[in-house]
Amino acid sequence: MHPFSYTKAADTRQALNAGRNGGRYIAGGTTLVDLMRETVERPGSLVDISALPLREVSVTERGGLRIGALVRMGEAAAHPKVRTTYPVISQALELSASAQLRNMATIGGNIMQRTRCTYFRDVTAACNKREPGSGCAALEGFNRSHAILGTSEQCVATHPSDVAVAFAALEATVRLLGPDGRERSLAFADFLLRPGSTPHQEQALQQGELITAVEIPAHPRPLRSGYLKVRDRQSYEFALTSAAVALHVRGGVIREAKVAAGGVGTVPWKLPEVERHLIGERPSDALWTAAAEQAADGARPLQHNGFKVELLQRTVERQLRIVGGSA
Repeated sequence: MHPFSYTKAADTRQALNAGRNGGRYIAGGTTLVDLMRETVERPGSLVDISALPLREVSVTERGGLRIGALVRMGEAAAHPKVRTTYPVISQALELSASAQLRNMATIGGNIMQRTRCTYFRDVTAACNKREPGSGCAALEGFNRSHAILGTSEQCVATHPSDVAVAFAALEATVRLLGPDGRERSLAFADFLLRPGSTPHQEQALQQGELITAVEIPAHPRPLRSGYLKVRDRQSYEFALTSAAVALHVRGGVIREAKVAAGGVGTVPWKLPEVERHLIGERPSDALWTAAAEQAADGARPLQHNGFKVELLQRTVERQLRIVGGSA
């Protein structure tokens, strides 16, 4: 681990001042500290924001849900409003990491976490995300766990977060506060960046900006939702594929559909073609199958992960059936 300075911010103003000067924000530290130990990350300054008042889960004026950036993953999963209003969020959180990590890691830190690509974490391997211009060892290496959607010639790493998939499906927004005190909202779809030619730029954050909350918009009721994660083992493992589904069914017809996939994209992957296939239709096994066939549109499998195409389709189909039922 390389030397660094450490500041514990007593309030938001102190945190923003330190962030303006290049300090890296840290709260639970469950990802950043690991990367520092492995010398993948080498920040010169850490700003501990764990004392800031960003720990509330509340209902917004329009009936949506606001989850503070420093709410622990375990707290968010167990919160009555989250569990009853958006089960897809609770389930995604409960299927993440371990109980110990969920009790430390925060919502803001979770969506900021970096990829679990083994080449990114191996400082001897070529990685454009870690060292721009060095190449991507995963392209010709063992890429079974890598992305099939949103990839580029520069990077094929997946985004590891489960709850980010739920946020993408529900079309959340990220609330940000800049060093100048100015607030802004960013659609979750625009917050996490596809690699393109700049894979080291992972979030659409400005220098020193602080995540204050994630907001879920109000959706029509009743809303059925859930999260399915497919992985090599049932505990403490990242997704090979996953699906977050939310359906509003009224009068026996699907009026609104929100679907996203994880484990297959360089960012949590919204599935608009699947959604369009569902809206206006009556739930049925045939509909779930036909809609799920659209899930892998545009996929570019690599040498070792071609199985993810069919696995993604089956994962989406299964979760549609679990959430939507059968006629």
